[in-house]
Order: sequence, then structure tokens, then C-alpha cells
Amino acid sequence: MFAFFLSSGLFLGWSLGANDASNVFGTAVGSGMLRFRTAAICCSIFVIIGAVISGAGASHTLGKLGSVNAVAGAFIVAFAAAMSVYLMTLARYPVSTSQAIVGAIIGWNLFSGSLTDYNSLTKIIVTWVACPVLSALIALILYKLVVFCIKRAKIHMFKLDGMTRYGLLLGGMFGSYSLGANNIANVMGVFVPVSPFSDISIFGMFNLTSAQQLFFLGGVAIAIGVFTYSKRVMMTVGEGIIELSPVAAFVAVWSHSIVLFLFASQGLEAFLIRHGLPSIPLVPVSSSQAIVGAVIGMGLYKGKGIRWRIVGGITSGWITTPIIAALISFICLFFLQNVFQQKTYRPANYVLTIEAMERIRSAGGPTEKLESLFGKDFSTAARFKKALSEHMTLTPDEQDVIMTSAEIDKMDVTQERISKISSGWFTEEQKKALYELEGREFIHKWQLNEALAEISSQWRFRENDKDYNKNLKNKLSHIYRFFRYADDY
Repeated sequence: MFAFFLSSGLFLGWSLGANDASNVFGTAVGSGMLRFRTAAICCSIFVIIGAVISGAGASHTLGKLGSVNAVAGAFIVAFAAAMSVYLMTLARYPVSTSQAIVGAIIGWNLFSGSLTDYNSLTKIIVTWVACPVLSALIALILYKLVVFCIKRAKIHMFKLDGMTRYGLLLGGMFGSYSLGANNIANVMGVFVPVSPFSDISIFGMFNLTSAQQLFFLGGVAIAIGVFTYSKRVMMTVGEGIIELSPVAAFVAVWSHSIVLFLFASQGLEAFLIRHGLPSIPLVPVSSSQAIVGAVIGMGLYKGKGIRWRIVGGITSGWITTPIIAALISFICLFFLQNVFQQKTYRPANYVLTIEAMERIRSAGGPTEKLESLFGKDFSTAARFKKALSEHMTLTPDEQDVIMTSAEIDKMDVTQERISKISSGWFTEEQKKALYELEGREFIHKWQLNEALAEISSQWRFRENDKDYNKNLKNKLSHIYRFFRYADDY
């Protein structure tokens, strides 16, 4: 069943390859500097590499927007995003898979009664505005620099043609890597919380996580989309907005690639944080917006006639895509659950138990104002949040503590379930701590976390160690799937 449900993610990957490859190599193919076959081969290889190596960064932000907790729900979310992208691809408009998947997730949140993380949503929407603007600025600076260097060096026309061709090829490779790293979250991000794959160790040298296995499959789907259907959209980007010279095509590709890399690089984020600098959010941004912004930026600088009608069509696609995806998601979820009797989400009940109240009190929360809600059962996060807002005004941190403390997620730690957990990913001390909890039951996830942390320091989060904490959080999410009550799947 998981293989069937995963097919929508693969369809979305195909749609992304068919549409977004134009953003990487469209200007090069459209300007006649590279053959389509050469562009398709390079794009396919480096998309897969980028997805597997660096795809995890942007997927975390997308996961915060809404955590799809049932595989049938993930199937519909990916299907809705894929259909909206496919429809725009038929119209030959380069649209954003980032916007499509965000719209589809919001549709799932509305249907399931789950909360939409507005901090993450705001961060994503801001990048939708910043992405084309930043790309246009980078293109403007890079174009002036390249033109200055060409004039200063007095490069012969034939030599310049060859250098530009290689520059486009290298830029396309870099752009393909960045596309895979940044946008694979759109393709497979919703499947990460419900993935049945276990982490595997390859020759004991490195681990291939469950998410990376999904990202590899998504990368292959993107590659197939590149080969089978991307040429039409490439010509819209490469020829439709303005006529591009080879040098301008080179600048557009590199500007687009740099922007995608900035919003996907975990290494860059860690470097900025270590040096006390503001970090760039790891968000799946629109490669379509990046390349269009770069092309328009150069068009404005050069004073050439931009075909604003085509730009208007592309922009309208950016606006309507998330709306269409949200509507398709909501309607299809209704039919899949009520007609085909598939569980599209796992209900998350919220109850202020004695244990939850004690945790809130220890965190400095306003427990005296929560007394009237004590013991009441709320069937969705949205209903619980509404009840909280009717009784008090909370800061975002206070609300987060209360919501996580009250969420009911029953866990049963048995020897049989422990034995099914992938052992290659956990240390001996961590596995020993799991066995020490054998026979215990928990009604909140945080209780399991605290119990493990009491037994072993290797189950405790560390201050100022983001990589370790992210890895530990992934391990906890992994064991939740095995310890959760069978009737809660």
C-alpha cells in the first residue's frame, strides 16, 4: 500500500522535473548554447545528488507547516500538488512546486483540523517575495561584473562563445544540485513522517537515512520528468520573456543557482550562526521565481522590451497554483476518507491530564487559568487552540508548551516492537535505554522522551549543537512509529 501511495509523490517529482528543469537549463537551451539532450543528462544526475546529500535542510521547515501523519493523506497532498503543477505545465507556464505543496498541506490542515504553523507559513511566503527580488539583484550585479571582465580582457568572440558554453554547463550542474537540495522537500517531504523505511548502514561507513532513501526515489522521478516533458517549458523561459544573449543566459543560470543554494545549504546556515550572523532560512523556494527574477532583472537593466504579457501569465500562475492545490487536496481527502474508507489523518486528541498540567507548571505556564479546561477532551488541535484563546491570551512559547504537553499519543514499549527498530542507527547505550523501558506505557510523547533522557545522556538534547539535536529528533520520530498503539496508525 505504501508503494501505491508513494506513486503520487513520484508523480509530483515527474511534474517538478518536467517544469523546473526549464529554470536550470531553459536559458541555455533557448539561446542555442546547449543541446537539450546534454542539458537533460546533466540535470538528472546532479538533481539526484543534491536531493540525497542536501535535501534534508528545507524539508524541516516544510514539515513544521503541517505534519501529515497518515500515508493516505500524504498521497493526496502530493497528488494535489502534482496535479496543479501538471495543469500549469500543460499551459507552458513555469510554476512553483513550493507553492503547490504549501497549498496542498494547508488543504490537509483544514480537512484534518490540524494547526497551520503561521510562523513557518510567514517565513515561506516572505521568501516567495524575496526570491525573485534577490535573484534579480544578483543577476544585475553579476551581469555588470561579467560584461566588465569581458571588455577588460578583450576576449575573442569565438573564445567567449566556448567559455560561455562551459559556464552554462557548469552553472546548470550547480543549479541542478541546488534544485534537488532545495525542492526535493516539495516532492517527498510529506512522506518523511510516515515513511516505513529504516535507516541503513552501507559497509559500516555511512548511514543512508529513511528520508534520504525517499529523496533518492524522488530524485529519480524528477530525472524522468526532465527527459520526457521539460523541453516545452524550457523554450518559454529561454525565449518567451526576453531574447537572451548567451552571456545573459549564463548570468541567469548562475543567479538562479546561487539563490536556490542559499536557501538550502545547512553548511552555510551553520557557518553564519557560528559567527553570530543572521542565518538564511532553510525554505523550499521557487526555482521558477528565481530564474524569472534573474531574466527580468537583466531585462530592466539592459532596457530591452520585456514581454509583460507572458510575465503576467507566469505571475498569475504563481498566485493561483497554491489555491488550486488546496482545493484539490481538500476535495480529494473528503472522497478518499468518506467514499474509499481510507484513513487520511491520524486523529490527535488533546487532554489536560494531571501529568500535562504538572509539565506546564514546571515550565512556568499559566496553569491556574487552565483549570476550567482540565480533563476535557478536544478532538483536534484547532478546537483545543480555540478553547485556549477563549480563556486567555498566550505568547507563542506558552501556547507551544501547552499544546505539546496536552497532545495524547499513546505509546506501548514492548520487546517485539523494540526488535523491529533499525539498530544500525542507534548507539549501544541508546538501545540499552530502550530495553530498560520494556513493559512501560505512555500517554504523551514527551513522557517517553523524558524517560529515555533520565536513563541515558545520549537521549538528551544539547545546547548549541544543532546537528546532534536534529539527529536525535529524527531518532525519536522514528521510534514513535513503532511504539504507537496499533489502533492509532
